[in-house]
Amino acid sequence: MESMGIFDGDTVSIKGKRGKKTIATVSQISASDVTALASKTTGGALEECHSIGLSKDAMRNAGVRSGDAVTVVPAPDVKFGKTILILPYQDSLESAGVETADEGNVFEDYVRPYFEGKFRTLHRGDSFHITGPLGELEFQCVEIDTVEQDGDDACVVVDDTLIECDGEGIDRDDELDDLANAGYDTIGGATKHLAAVRELVELPLRHPELWGRLGINPPRGVLLTGPSGCGKTAMARAVAAETGAYFFVINGPEVISKRAGESETNLRRAFEDAEANAADYNGAIIFIDEIDSIAPKREKAGGEVEKRIVSQLLTLMDGLKPTSKVVVIGATNRPTVIESALRRPGRFDRELDMGVPDMEGRLEILQIKTRDMRLGKDVDLEHLAQGSHGYVGADLQQLCMEAALECIRSKIGLIDFDKDKVDKKILDSIVVDASHFEHAMGVVHPSSLRENQVRVIIFS
Repeated sequence: MESMGIFDGDTVSIKGKRGKKTIATVSQISASDVTALASKTTGGALEECHSIGLSKDAMRNAGVRSGDAVTVVPAPDVKFGKTILILPYQDSLESAGVETADEGNVFEDYVRPYFEGKFRTLHRGDSFHITGPLGELEFQCVEIDTVEQDGDDACVVVDDTLIECDGEGIDRDDELDDLANAGYDTIGGATKHLAAVRELVELPLRHPELWGRLGINPPRGVLLTGPSGCGKTAMARAVAAETGAYFFVINGPEVISKRAGESETNLRRAFEDAEANAADYNGAIIFIDEIDSIAPKREKAGGEVEKRIVSQLLTLMDGLKPTSKVVVIGATNRPTVIESALRRPGRFDRELDMGVPDMEGRLEILQIKTRDMRLGKDVDLEHLAQGSHGYVGADLQQLCMEAALECIRSKIGLIDFDKDKVDKKILDSIVVDASHFEHAMGVVHPSSLRENQVRVIIFS
């Protein structure tokens, strides 16, 4: 703290992933807490960094998880707030059983006690939770006017700040949370592939100086192959979420247009957009899903449009500068039909076959997919992993969904469809047990073995 020139009670700006920022107040912690934080940041470059503690709301506002690196900068110029607009999320109100903020007396019971005499810092767009008579509600800071500027980005809320809480609850912006639930902790059964992707994608984005020191160019692209549902898209999203890189998705069929030259223009704009945002987001990742649909072998392409798109993609990948911090990730389940000129070093430098997970991989995936489920004591995930040979990640996710649906079907007679909400006693009694998973195993079949199934007829 002393080296940064900040002290207890000062205001700092915290920059996390994907350019997300928030404002916080410095508070010194005890020596035991310092030791606990330091013990969680061992290994790699993090040993040279300092440790800070953040609340769950602050971590979400900065787009980071525990153990991630953030940039902390003193923010002494943050002004006192003149007027701020605080609104609750509509789904948060509905979970508390009220329709509007006025109906639940939200200002008096929640907002006023939260801010009064606390000198809290706020950044426009920040979300935070407040506990009150109706339970926990989530709010968002929509607008900020400081004493010197209207429409400011941040402020310190003082007793003279006018807090407005009038209006309907706001809906969540799903686009902003597109990568909120992505991360390495959501990937199971792909330890080796994850290590390779981090080496080829994350390392060049975070530390490009390593490649410059060795006098070689960083990798430009990685091609992920494997059967449908094995986690190729999830892998790309996880890398983007963890690195905080700008993530641009190109779905192959969406690029193709009937108008002459428009397909190539759409592809070129995607690369230009990624390069333009790379500096602000500490790198950019272009993810081309179903790349085989826009880059087939030119000798087998159906028309001139497909040939021109392939040529444009080759030109764009060759045109990526080593200092641009842009990496291309392609995904396909048909690697043999892709133009061979793409599958060489300098374009797609490495091909990673995700494949079908083994027993240990299936167990990891099941543990991830069921960690938020209410499971009965008789559910043996290891037994399920042993009996799910040929299942990929999507199949195992569907297996958990079918088990949950069967659990709901068993309680369907107790649910009153005319009521707005299900009784709490019924909700508390819903537990997914082994019988529900047994039913799901009979419904969900391994997608990777569908083409190899053999029907055996036994005559008595």
